[in-house]
Amino acid sequence: MKKIYYLIAIVSGIFFSTGIMAQEEIKIGSVTEEINFDGIPSEPIWKISQEFPLTMHFPVYNSQPTEKSEVHITFDNKYLWIGASLYYNDISTLVSTSKKRDEISDNSDSFGILLDTYDDNENALAFFTMPSGLKIDYTISNDAVNARPDDESKNYTWNTFWDVKTAKDDKAWYVEMRIPFSSLRFQSENDITKMGLIITRNISHSNETDTYPPIDTKYGMNAKIKPSLGQTVIFEGIKPYNPLYISPYVIGGLTRNWESNNGQNVKTDDPKFTGGLDVKYNLNSNLTLDFTVNTDFAQVEADDEQVNLTRYSLFFPEKRLFFQERSGIFNFELGGPQNLFYSRKIGILNGEPVNILGGARLVGRLGKWDVGFLDMNTEKFNGNPSENFGVVRLRKQVINENSYIGGIATSRLGFDGNYNVAYGIDGIFRIFRDDYLDIKIAQTQDKNIESNTASLDPTFFRVAWERRSEKGFGYDALYAYWGKDFNPASGFMFLNNLHEIRSSLQYGWFPEDSKIFNYRIGLDFEMLSRIEDGSIENMEVSPEFEITLKSGYSSFTGVAFRKEGVLEDFNLAENVIVPAGDYSFWGIHGFMNSPRTKKFATIIGYEAGEFYDGKRVSFELSPELNLSSSLQLSGTYKIDHVNFSARSQEFTNNIARLKLTYMLNTKISASTFVQYNESDNILITNFRLRYNPKDGNDFYLVFNDFRNADKIHSGIKSPTFLNRTLLLKYTHTYRL
Repeated sequence: MKKIYYLIAIVSGIFFSTGIMAQEEIKIGSVTEEINFDGIPSEPIWKISQEFPLTMHFPVYNSQPTEKSEVHITFDNKYLWIGASLYYNDISTLVSTSKKRDEISDNSDSFGILLDTYDDNENALAFFTMPSGLKIDYTISNDAVNARPDDESKNYTWNTFWDVKTAKDDKAWYVEMRIPFSSLRFQSENDITKMGLIITRNISHSNETDTYPPIDTKYGMNAKIKPSLGQTVIFEGIKPYNPLYISPYVIGGLTRNWESNNGQNVKTDDPKFTGGLDVKYNLNSNLTLDFTVNTDFAQVEADDEQVNLTRYSLFFPEKRLFFQERSGIFNFELGGPQNLFYSRKIGILNGEPVNILGGARLVGRLGKWDVGFLDMNTEKFNGNPSENFGVVRLRKQVINENSYIGGIATSRLGFDGNYNVAYGIDGIFRIFRDDYLDIKIAQTQDKNIESNTASLDPTFFRVAWERRSEKGFGYDALYAYWGKDFNPASGFMFLNNLHEIRSSLQYGWFPEDSKIFNYRIGLDFEMLSRIEDGSIENMEVSPEFEITLKSGYSSFTGVAFRKEGVLEDFNLAENVIVPAGDYSFWGIHGFMNSPRTKKFATIIGYEAGEFYDGKRVSFELSPELNLSSSLQLSGTYKIDHVNFSARSQEFTNNIARLKLTYMLNTKISASTFVQYNESDNILITNFRLRYNPKDGNDFYLVFNDFRNADKIHSGIKSPTFLNRTLLLKYTHTYRL
């Protein structure tokens, strides 16, 4: 413990010696007059409310915007109000390409805000809209570090209760948002509430982003969604009503399965009619308690099909709504997608859904502490016992506004007597303006694994130093250790009994008078070695180059030298094996993006070169076509070809995805998602019709079709389909 205090004292001394200054805070005034919620901020009260001038963020930081914007914010005793008049020199250049809730389209003009409701510089709630009046809301966690579409720090599945209306004339489009304070978790002290604020306007035709406050692009393409770069604003006297939300649901439908039995295809029908209940209660302005009974996620879209060319498990992101609110608080990252807690372990076993009998969750803040608690029970399934999953998470801001210490404990208890528990402490410290120190240590205990708590066998620890800036000289360095008995059964992990050393160096430029937005060169090094003998599990050295143009085009290229130490043979396909042994090989990888602000956009990815003792070529194409504000088409085609000529083995796999979305209006939408995976010989179709008349009320019609991709397989005629499901689900929320 003394060592921890000593470390904090050192970090504190370094921090205060850097002279990081607190930013100026802005007070938001309140109104008592009624605002006519019609989408046009024309009432006189808007003119005297707090105005926020926007500055160009992209493509030329800190320049004057090309189009005029007027943004005002105020509040009353119930709502936070945002009004915006977004002008155009030529209104015909306005672009609107989506109507569906949370349907993100970069090929559209948009406007919205991020609210760091606890002013913790790490988590935020986003509220956005487009000229069609659709609603987009999502959460940000971990200060949007490396936020990508598949990264959980940016979570579009989260939804809450709020309203937006838009309007348009020959000069501008207009926005009025009203967000109930009961939909925001925040903390007040002496009747004063502080929040972080970022306002963003995207102008598609000029590929321009304007923000308030001015946000330097040196922090990367995700800078505009980083809570740490927001402006602190002050509200005085906000006292939210704490409603009780009761959301019963009913679901009915039929699942039909075909299975082969002694050479015969046997059909079974599984009718379904059930219901459940979700209850949400805001204990106060900063604590939310949720209960769920007989939880069902039939409406969730299917996972993306993937092909695995590694020795490790594939990661699939969480899409289920119940696990989304402030889900970032449960994050305890162990490297890459590995995490001490992984919510998909609850209610999913070997890719199949397991009934969740019920559970509870508490998230929010107590004093200076961020709090997260989750406890859920699952049903007995396929010979596996009923299980209880639990997680408790605490975090506290220390030293400065970007530094934290915290702890976590998880449990997975089987009703057959088996148990697995994990616990850990972590800290992240902002040392200099852009430099962060990250420390984690964790242990696990399992009934079926004998290990000494006082040893390193059930232990994980990591220390990392990172500079979070893409301008000038950048670096990071990391050391991590996974003990041989470290096994978090409630988490996601694909390796242990290893050391990891990782480092990278880069230098980035942001030329001002150029068509180039930024470019950088870098060198990455990573090595995983086995604890017993120090032999290499895998190693990679990769010089790389990345460039982004102000027009929106970008490309990345890396050349990698890899070493792999394979202890046991592993299969890439049924008759394609990588034998145990030590391998060294070279390859090239990269991607190219076209501007996402255009009606047609695409991403091209590639990887080629040596692969163990053979050759590999992979190519991926992901086009998107925004046909109109009502119709969108996107897809992915990926081909992987591996050839081991010396062993006369080869493997080719094709994966294709096609998604068609039709939006009648902002309340009714339908989407079809078709996937083909050659290696698994499957064709999957997922159709969803959603009617969302208002927040909390949802009707879904879901059709899933899972079938063999060919008619003849292993000499037995395959059934027309392997699984087919038709379901109706309706959820109705009562606000008391």
